[in-house]
Amino acid sequence: MERLGDILDRTVRRLPLRRRLDDYAIWDIWEDTVGPAVARNARPEKIRNGTLFVKVRAATWMQQLQYMKDILAEKLNQRLEREAVRNIFFVVGEFPSDPPPEGSDDPPSAVDTARLPDRELGGIDDPELRDSLRSLLLNHLRKRG
Repeated sequence: MERLGDILDRTVRRLPLRRRLDDYAIWDIWEDTVGPAVARNARPEKIRNGTLFVKVRAATWMQQLQYMKDILAEKLNQRLEREAVRNIFFVVGEFPSDPPPEGSDDPPSAVDTARLPDRELGGIDDPELRDSLRSLLLNHLRKRG
């Protein structure tokens, strides 16, 4: 009997959007790659055509990270083992409250299904099925590391 994860991995590999889905691994490696101080003050928002858009808490962080953007891109690409990030664009903005620390009794937050582009899954007419597939793909990619 074949595992569902193996079937899903094989199916996702055949999709034309595979490379774009792989780009979303940045969210999983962000804190380990940039360090906890930067991760508390800067968060990836989206990636489009090799440009990673990062929201920062304050203009001072934006200025500091602007000087580090080539290093950050290089580190992220090394972790991803390919050139996914060619440029980083910083924007100042508000953050939602920080997630609870690991080991807390709070349930884990749901996968942010908005990160997968709707046009990639737009061919699926049933919104419930589309949202389920989006969640399934993101969870699978996150667990794959």
